Amino acid sequence: MRLLVLAVLSVALMVVDARFSLLKPVRSQASLVLMDAYWITDLPGRLWEGIASQFGSRTELVAENEKLKSENLLLQGRMQKLAALTEQNVRLRELLNSSALVNEKVEVAELIGMDPNPFTHRIIINKGERDGVVLGQPVLDARGLMGQVVELMPYTSRVLLLTDSTHSIPVQVNRNGLRAIASGTGNPERLELRHVADTADIKEGDLLVSSGLGQRFPAGYPVATVKEVIHDSGQPFAIVRAVPTAALNRSRYLLLVFSDNRTAEERANDAAQAQENLDAFGGGPVIPATVSKVVTPPAAAATPATATPSSAPAASTTPAKPAASKPPAATPAASKPPVNQPAARPAAKPPVTAPATTGRQE
Repeated sequence: MRLLVLAVLSVALMVVDARFSLLKPVRSQASLVLMDAYWITDLPGRLWEGIASQFGSRTELVAENEKLKSENLLLQGRMQKLAALTEQNVRLRELLNSSALVNEKVEVAELIGMDPNPFTHRIIINKGERDGVVLGQPVLDARGLMGQVVELMPYTSRVLLLTDSTHSIPVQVNRNGLRAIASGTGNPERLELRHVADTADIKEGDLLVSSGLGQRFPAGYPVATVKEVIHDSGQPFAIVRAVPTAALNRSRYLLLVFSDNRTAEERANDAAQAQENLDAFGGGPVIPATVSKVVTPPAAAATPATATPSSAPAASTTPAKPAASKPPAATPAASKPPVNQPAARPAAKPPVTAPATTGRQE
């Protein structure tokens, strides 16, 4: 009788947990208690890894060191090219006034458990709500996308892998930009592309990357490589199978991608405001300084040369008194009239002093 009651209670709890979210707080608090159990169960594996690393043979370490050096050299060469391409991409996005992110913030997480259910592809990582993890956050390894966070706990999180039968992700062919939906099959080594036209330009070896159309995964990350394309003349869609680029069954250290949480309208407004501030700060002060130096002196100097006949007498009568009282100072004071009266006085020295006097007044 007691066994029957416990069995009914277990079934009721499983149904409530699957259908409703009433037990999520209980599970979250229970995870705090089970953290010690996770640590204890993982302790033998960590001890074995530590002992194996201490007693590894010198030959293996030297060979691994040489291999890592060569790989590091190759990666550094690629990084130099990627740095130039990234800067070029940033400049092109600035020209297009685009606010899309080029580099995302990431954080390293470690795999600490796996779901024992063979029909569900889920893993547990050692980063949770206290570390800033959010629902739906993308997770990737060194080779490509792995999945997304589907359940949060204070110090741990559950990640749904790409190959789960309930998971789908929008992708595009890196070669020609063809869009499709990659769905999990329950097989950790296979993905399928749904509803791909039989005449679509897709072939074996094509790289599938995330398109970013679902607003969940960032664009441009590798997802899978097309392994098989089956065309059937009697069917409207082709059968396309792909292999995930990420090592879903072997990766232990993962990356959590923190994307921008702003809406598209907020990002566009921020980008427009930044562009206005840049134009006001960088372009504003330069133009007036250039105009004042280039345009103003010719305008001031051109005024005496193009003086009208009505203003010429006024200009000539004004310096008449200084010219009569002080002959030596009459020459600089009459710098403007000699332009209209070239025959009255010798024009050798006054034209030379006229531009100098005009420059001092300005």
